[in-house]
Amino acid sequence: MSRKYFGTDGVRGRVGDYPITPDFAMRLGYAAGKVLAARRGDGTHAAVLIGKDTRISGYMLESALQAGLSAAGVDVHLTGPLPTPGVAYLTRALRLSAGVVISASHNPFEDNGIKFFGEGGLKLDDAVELEIEAELDQPMSCVEPDKLGRVWRVADSAGRYIEFCKSTFPNELDLRGLKIVVDCAHGAGYQVAPHVFHELGADVIAIGNQPNGLNINDGLGATAPEAMRQRVLAEHADFGVALDGDGDRLMLVDRHGKLYDGDQLLYVIAKFRHQQGTLSGGAVGTLMSNLGLEHALGRLGIPFARSKVGDRYVLELLKSRDWLVGGENSGHLLCLDKHSTGDALVSALQVLAATRLSGRSLAEFCADLMIYPQVLKNVKVQKGFDFHDNLAIQAALVEAEVELAGRGRVLLRPSGTEPVLRVMVEADDAALTERWATRLAEVVAKQAAVAA
Repeated sequence: MSRKYFGTDGVRGRVGDYPITPDFAMRLGYAAGKVLAARRGDGTHAAVLIGKDTRISGYMLESALQAGLSAAGVDVHLTGPLPTPGVAYLTRALRLSAGVVISASHNPFEDNGIKFFGEGGLKLDDAVELEIEAELDQPMSCVEPDKLGRVWRVADSAGRYIEFCKSTFPNELDLRGLKIVVDCAHGAGYQVAPHVFHELGADVIAIGNQPNGLNINDGLGATAPEAMRQRVLAEHADFGVALDGDGDRLMLVDRHGKLYDGDQLLYVIAKFRHQQGTLSGGAVGTLMSNLGLEHALGRLGIPFARSKVGDRYVLELLKSRDWLVGGENSGHLLCLDKHSTGDALVSALQVLAATRLSGRSLAEFCADLMIYPQVLKNVKVQKGFDFHDNLAIQAALVEAEVELAGRGRVLLRPSGTEPVLRVMVEADDAALTERWATRLAEVVAKQAAVAA
């Protein structure tokens, strides 16, 4: 059964356009509350944590969700602005039925979204999301007045999360002597990220820590790291750490201004753990992870597996293989012995711990990692366009795979959030990569136009 509202990361869209409207948010809260209450089954109130990023629309959606949950008889705990992984942590720490995050991650402020964590701080199961969607089709009502859910604000949620992040860093280590630029993207991490590094001893220069509801991800953060890179060079800092709007995506910069993406940071974590004998199996990437990462891990004897795109699928594959580390090249990294979900701050601390304990720089760690040139083109297609049955596209794919055999790879996949087909090509030669990406994109565009 396909999902009508939930995508790979909850419900997301432009604020004011269905389903990111106050009426839908209230109905979603009510539907989720009904499902959670039924699953509890012991006669006591289910309880849900709600956190959000710094978008101005978060106030509206928070109030609507709160009303719907209360009407379903579910208690609500509010954190205010808090990174997504902080909501996951507190959901687990407070033994709550679920956590809700109001955020559109790295998107601009005009967008927003609603995603859920289940008990234990894990992404909500597909089966539960389907139950919620089924409940959305039912009329909304209200429990008896004495059964309404109550609402509390969680005291010092930011402080609790800061202490949790610090606890994932080795006790015998500190960050004294390091100057670190911390870019909060004017997002959910603005109250916590600088404190985590400062309290571990670093000299912190915070940027992107003055949100106004409209400036989240605006020219700053993990999706726009150039400002952080320039500040690192200007301040002669040792590192730059960039989060995205909801604090689960990470990019790092070293003292020379070199940027390290998710593939490179995953390599550092996996390689260090392998050398320390603490890796526990292999590493998981996605269909978009660079072929150079797979080859470099293979040379070290580290198994590598690919999941579908999306950190929920990375998590599923890690759990199925009983492995601990994985991630996406976009900067979502998971260390399951540290946290139940991707966490930019926890991941940054794992990388910094590796450099401190080994005495090696990021450049030294990645010296044997060759990142292949990768070109990604988004081709607009009509809804339902199936490239698998298109003879012209399949013929072009075969031709590309023959020429790239042993040197690169091709991936075509539909976007889960917009009407485009993503054409990705990577190879050991930049010109070859660009040529095939352009050619395949042209074939797809032509065939999509014919099909329309």
